[in-house]
Amino acid sequence: MDDKTTQGGSNSPSEADVSRMIRAEVDSWTPRRGPDWPDILIRLAGSGPSPWVVYTAASAALVVILIAAFLVGSALQLGGLGLQPVQVHVPHN
Repeated sequence: MDDKTTQGGSNSPSEADVSRMIRAEVDSWTPRRGPDWPDILIRLAGSGPSPWVVYTAASAALVVILIAAFLVGSALQLGGLGLQPVQVHVPHN
């Protein structure tokens, strides 16, 4: 594949023409108004679940985690957070 353009080939613009068109487009572009943060936050808050649903689901998840931790701790006999009682032998005089 050659990089040279052929005479009588397709009517594609040259690199200089493409560069000139891009430069003209970039120079003529002006940014629109920035994001409307309050509007975005209101739309995000309105699109999600209501707070009581989130709190209920989080509470239920916490209960499930605590029950699972209790059952695993009971099965592994990890009473008292895994602390074993220390037996101290004090000699009597």
